[in-house]
Amino acid sequence: MNHHWGDNLSTRTVTAALACLAAIALTGCEPATTTQQPATQQPASQQPTTPPPSPAVSDAALPEKDDKPVERATVADFVGMGLQSAQDKAQADGFYLLASHDSAGRGRMQAFDRNWKVCTQNHKAGKSLPVDTELDFGAVKLEESCPSKDEKDPAPAGNTMPNFVGKSVKVARGALDSSTSITVTDAREDRMVLMESNWKVCTQDPKAGAVLNGQPVEFAAVKFGESCP
Repeated sequence: MNHHWGDNLSTRTVTAALACLAAIALTGCEPATTTQQPATQQPASQQPTTPPPSPAVSDAALPEKDDKPVERATVADFVGMGLQSAQDKAQADGFYLLASHDSAGRGRMQAFDRNWKVCTQNHKAGKSLPVDTELDFGAVKLEESCPSKDEKDPAPAGNTMPNFVGKSVKVARGALDSSTSITVTDAREDRMVLMESNWKVCTQDPKAGAVLNGQPVEFAAVKFGESCP
């Protein structure tokens, strides 16, 4: 029997070579894989640190701001001056908040300041005050005498009837609730009561001290300068 060792060896060699080429081809088609290495932990001395939060600063610790100095002026003596002249003088001195009222307590408006004169002032002469302080002048008409006491409008009546006798009908009406029904008659004659600041109360119903619960109010009045009957 003849053995062909050379043929067999060649066949095995070719087979092995083909297998090797197939393996190389398969390996080339597969995607490359990478292995992630764990991060190396830095020593504690090299790790970054977060700075501590800044301590809270209270308002008391903050530096105070420089406030603008308050402008001041000296109050003049306005008593006896015409109301218009007094107001002009006050404004020239730096005061710009001005008010006036009827010093006789009749509730009259100072429509024409030149027809009125100053009887009182709410701040004494010679006093140094901030210029935004309100100056209030009590005044009467030029032909009238200043009262011994400055009369201001009465406070709101609330639930109790005040004593309005001797007061002007205008201020009495103003002190009562605006929803109150009020009747005013002439206590001496049958005249119409038109300008209520020129009339004074002689009698009233309800009487002073009575409880006000919405009932109508009646006044009998005469003109200022007249006596009640």
